[in-house]
Amino acid sequence: MGISTIDAGMVKKAFLAGAKGLEAKKEWINELNVFPVPDGDTGTNMTLTIMAAAREVAELSDPSMEQLAKAISSGSLRGARGNSGVILSQLLRGFTKEIQSTEAIDVTNLANAMVRGMETAYKAVMKPKEGTILTVARGMADKAVEMAGQTDDIVVFAEAVIKEGDYVLSQTPEILPVLKQAGVVDSGGQGLMQVVKGAFDGLTGVCTDFSLVETSALGVSEEKKPQAAGASRTDIDTADIRFGYCTEFIIKLEKTYTEEDERGLKEYLGSIGDSLVVVSDDEIVKIHVHTNHPGLAFEKGLSYGSLSRMKVDNMREEHEERVIQDSERLAREQAQETAAETEGGEIKERRPYGFIAVSCGDGLSEIFRGIGADFLIEGGQTMNPSTEDMLNAIAKVNADTIFILPNNKNIILAANQARDLTEDKKIVVIPSRTVPQGITALVNFIPDLTPEENLENMTSEMERVRTAQITYAVRNTTIDGMEIHEGDIMAIGDRGMLAVDRSVSRAAQKALEAMLDKDSELVTIYYGSDVAKEDAVSLKEQAKEEFPDKEIELQYGGQPIYYYMISAE
Repeated sequence: MGISTIDAGMVKKAFLAGAKGLEAKKEWINELNVFPVPDGDTGTNMTLTIMAAAREVAELSDPSMEQLAKAISSGSLRGARGNSGVILSQLLRGFTKEIQSTEAIDVTNLANAMVRGMETAYKAVMKPKEGTILTVARGMADKAVEMAGQTDDIVVFAEAVIKEGDYVLSQTPEILPVLKQAGVVDSGGQGLMQVVKGAFDGLTGVCTDFSLVETSALGVSEEKKPQAAGASRTDIDTADIRFGYCTEFIIKLEKTYTEEDERGLKEYLGSIGDSLVVVSDDEIVKIHVHTNHPGLAFEKGLSYGSLSRMKVDNMREEHEERVIQDSERLAREQAQETAAETEGGEIKERRPYGFIAVSCGDGLSEIFRGIGADFLIEGGQTMNPSTEDMLNAIAKVNADTIFILPNNKNIILAANQARDLTEDKKIVVIPSRTVPQGITALVNFIPDLTPEENLENMTSEMERVRTAQITYAVRNTTIDGMEIHEGDIMAIGDRGMLAVDRSVSRAAQKALEAMLDKDSELVTIYYGSDVAKEDAVSLKEQAKEEFPDKEIELQYGGQPIYYYMISAE
C-alpha cells in the first residue's frame, strides 16, 4: 500500500496509535533501566508525557494540522516527566513546528520535521550524551533525509527509517559501556521506537483502536508500590465520608478569567464541598472537589465556559484504596497551597524570593519546610513530577524570584522546561541531583546575594555533598564489576555502585566505608518508611564507633523504596 501524503486526520490517528504503542510496552521499557532499582521509570515517564498530549488530540474533532500541532506540542511540554519524557516532548515540539503550516505532509516534510525535532531535543539538553534516545532520533533523522531523496512513498520511507532506528538502538550498548555491562539497550531509545512503530501501525491500518487508557502516574507497578505509613484501607467506614462525590472537570474558558474570578470560584466550591483543588492557565481551569452536589459544581463551571473531562465517583460505593489515597494527596496539596499563599487569613505580599523543592517522604518534607521551602512537590524517586506540576507550584508561590530544587537528576530537565515556560517570574533551577544536595543548597541561600550569585554559591556548596542510596535489586545483572542478584541490597553512589550485600545494614556500612575520606566531616543518615527506628539508631551507633572523628546525624526521611539516604560533606 503506497501513501504519498498524510492529512490532519491521518496524523491524528497515527499519533494516537503511537501513544498506545508506547503505553502497551511501558513496563518492559521500565525494566531496561541500567540500575535494577524498583523505581525504573523511563517507560512510565514517556507514557505519561505522550498521553498528556494524546488526551488533547483525542478531544479534537476534524482538526486542522495547526490545531493538531498545538495540541501535541502543548500537551507533551506540560505533561513531560523525567529526562526521557522531556526529550520526547522536545522531539515532538520540533516535529510539530515543521508540520503546523502544511495541509498535507509528504516525505520531504516528514524528513524536515524529524530533523527539526532531533535538533530541538539536542538543544534542550545541556550536555547531550550519545548512546541514548538522542542518538536513536538522530539516526532516524539522517535516514529520513536520505530516503526523502529516493522515494515519495511514505510507507517505503517509514519502513527504512524504522529499520535504521532499530539498528541504531541495537548499537547503543557499543556506545555506552554501562548499557553493555548491564545487558540492555537504551530505554529511552526503545520508548521512542515504540512510538514510531505504533504511529506506523496507525498510518497503515494495522492499529484501528484509537481509544486511550488512563495511565497511572506511579513509576512503580502496583505489586512493587510501597505502602506508606498511615495509608488508607479498603475497610474505611463510609459514614466518615462527609461529601460523597469526587467531582472532577475542566473548564475551557470562553471569557476573561481574573484572579478575582478564581477567588470567587474557589469560595463557591468550598461552600459546597471540600478537598478542593483549582488550577488555572490562560485557556483552561482544572477542578477537583468532593461534594454532595456535583451538578451545582458543573453549573458554576458553565458560567465561565464549556466543560470537558467531567468525572464523578461515588466515594461511598467506590472507596478503594487508590481513590482514597488520591483524595488525600489532593487534600494535602490544597493545605500546602493555603500555607504557601496565606498568613492569618490574608494573601501574603509578594516577596523577593521563594523556594520550591521536590520531596519524596514526610520526614524529608518537614526538613525542607524547616529550612525555608515555600512549596513542596510530591515526587522524586518513585514518581517524577511533570513540567505542569512545576508550573502549578510556581503559580502558587508569590515571589519575584523562585528557586526550584529538583533533588533528582531525572527531574532537572522538567524544571528547566518549566522555567522556560514562565514569563511573569524569574525562575532559578538549582541542579540538585539528590535530596541531601537540595538540603545543603537551600541552607546556603544568602538573601543579600543576587539570584545569579546564589545560583553559583548554592551549586558550589551542594557539589561538596556525596550521597549514597540503599535499595533492593529487582533483577540479576552486573554493574561496575559487581554481580547483583534479584533481592540483593545495593548501595548506589553519585557515580555508580558502592556495595552489594544481602543485608540492609551491612550494605549501608559498606557505603559509609566507600564514601568517607579524611575530608569528610558531617555524615547524615536519612532512614526511610520501611526502616524501624531502632535499626536506624543501631546503624548510627555502628557508624560512630567506626568513624569516631566524624559527626554523625540521624534524621527520619520517610522516603519509600530507599531504606537509607546517606550524605557526607
